[in-house]
Amino acid sequence: MKPRITVLTLAVSDLERAVAFYRDGLGLHTQGIIGREFAQGAVAFFSLQDGFKLALWPRESLAADSALAPAPPSATEFSIGHNVGSAAEVDAVMEEARRAGAVITKPAQPTFWGGYAGYFQDLDGHLWEVVFNPDFDMLG
Repeated sequence: MKPRITVLTLAVSDLERAVAFYRDGLGLHTQGIIGREFAQGAVAFFSLQDGFKLALWPRESLAADSALAPAPPSATEFSIGHNVGSAAEVDAVMEEARRAGAVITKPAQPTFWGGYAGYFQDLDGHLWEVVFNPDFDMLG
């Protein structure tokens, strides 16, 4: 398998609310909800960077499609890292997320390894780390 991820799908409780959070609150671009005409087909895609998409799909649809029983969500299963170019950008993104309704779980602050980071949860509890790492090549 080649190390390539093209879509990150987040299971959400309320698709309309989640789309509004990411589109209106965080300013991510989307064509909106598509696939409503199919049973368990409603989904929204957001372009993140070349060749990479964020998908929002109702929790019950993802469970049905994967043939797994729905399980309670857990914010500490994984985090989504959003690397930015400066500590000031971390602060700006954290504030944008807060205004959009996110819960700040750890305010942005210097890290033990020399960076600057904070955490927030989206409306469905998914954990995002907003981080400036002076040693991280975001383009490489």
